[in-house]
Order: sequence, then structure tokens, then C-alpha cells
Amino acid sequence: MSAWIGAARSEIGLVRRMNQDCFAAIDPLGFWAVADGMGGHAGGEVAARAAIATASVHIEQVAANNLDSPQDTLRDLMAAAHQAVRDRAQRDPTLKHMGTTLVALLLTPHPAAVAHIAHLGDSRAYLYRDAILTPLTRDHTLIERYLARGILTPAAAKTHPERHVLTKAIGVSATVTPDIASHPLQSRDLLLLCSDGLTKMLEDADIAALLARSGGDPARACDALIEESLARGGEDNVTVVVVGQRR
Repeated sequence: MSAWIGAARSEIGLVRRMNQDCFAAIDPLGFWAVADGMGGHAGGEVAARAAIATASVHIEQVAANNLDSPQDTLRDLMAAAHQAVRDRAQRDPTLKHMGTTLVALLLTPHPAAVAHIAHLGDSRAYLYRDAILTPLTRDHTLIERYLARGILTPAAAKTHPERHVLTKAIGVSATVTPDIASHPLQSRDLLLLCSDGLTKMLEDADIAALLARSGGDPARACDALIEESLARGGEDNVTVVVVGQRR
């Protein structure tokens, strides 16, 4: 079986003055992640970078020892990132209210390829298979909660004033429990991780159309998604990771 590889890119966008997104792409270990920071001044950038750095170190340590199951690895990784952000905020009062989303993908290729995904916040993971784009995560937001309860329609949710309020995030509360799930893969699948800078500008149908035109090439897909989000206004930082098999 050919190796799974990722293409990653992050852009500040056309409106923001600072890029508070961050990503990890460690192809040899089958690990990719996206973080979207929040907090005044540089707080969001600090939180996102701390979360990604901690997650990357953790995955390298686990790979060296090969002790944990994939889901346990992700659970511990998210906890370590959460604590790292909280510790950093405690050392610097100006960073008191910072936090970050985090969506992480750990891919195990043998005996069959499986994508293990953990997330907190509204950075997302998708699976693109046979021309169909399927969300693998559900946003931890007030709006998602309202939609699940039937309080809002999808149309109303797009402009609701609380549409960006998170119910879970790295570094905010004393403890946090990520959503973790595993998904068997097929050879021609593409996996997408992204910050909400992409999904603010593109509907799922737009994302699917761009992936369809990528020919299964992660780098081509990644660039197309970024460029289209910028062409439509680039209202936020935008970060995209696309993972597929080397062809």
C-alpha cells in the first residue's frame, strides 16, 4: 500500500492583521492537526502554537515508545495540549482568556488504513469519497446545539449573532473532553482538516466541487481550497490540510 501524505497551508486572509491559526503535518507518523486560536492581542496565536507544539511532541514520544492505542494517544494528546495552554496563560496575565480549537488526525495504515480523529471547537474534519463530502466532526458551538434541538434553522444559523460562540475549546475550562472517533479508509479517499476560515467562505458543496477537480492530489486540493476562500473575501485566517495516498 502506498503511503498517506498530507499537504498543508495557512494564510492570514484579507481582513485580519494576525494569523492565529497553526497546523502540524508529520507525514512519517501519520499525524496532522489544525488549531484556530482565540484571545485578545496575541493570545490566540500563542494558544494555537502551544497546542500544536505540544501535540507534535506528544505524538513523537508515543511513536518512539509505541505503547498506546490510537484513540488513547489522541485523548492524551488533547489533554496535554489543553494543559500546556492553561499553564502558559497562568504565567502571563495578558494571556488569561486565550484558548484554541484543535482537530487532530492520527492515521494507522496497517493492517487496514483507519483515520482516528479528535476535536474540540469548530475546526473540522471531512472525508471525501466517491464524490461525496462527509463531515467527520460536529462543531462545539452554541449554534450547533441550537440546530440539534431544532431551535434554529440552518438558514437562520448562518447570520445568528452567536454563531461563533464555542461550547468547548482547548485551554478555556478547567477540564475538557474531546470527541474522538475512528473511520476505516479506502484507497482513493481524501481527508480534510480546516479552520473555520474555510467554512465561513465556502459551503460544503463548494468544497466537494474543488476536491473533485483535484484529481486526488492533496497539494492541488489544498491550494485550490485556500485560493477560493481568498477569492471570496478571505474574511478570516484560513488553514487547510488535505491527506491522501501517494499516487
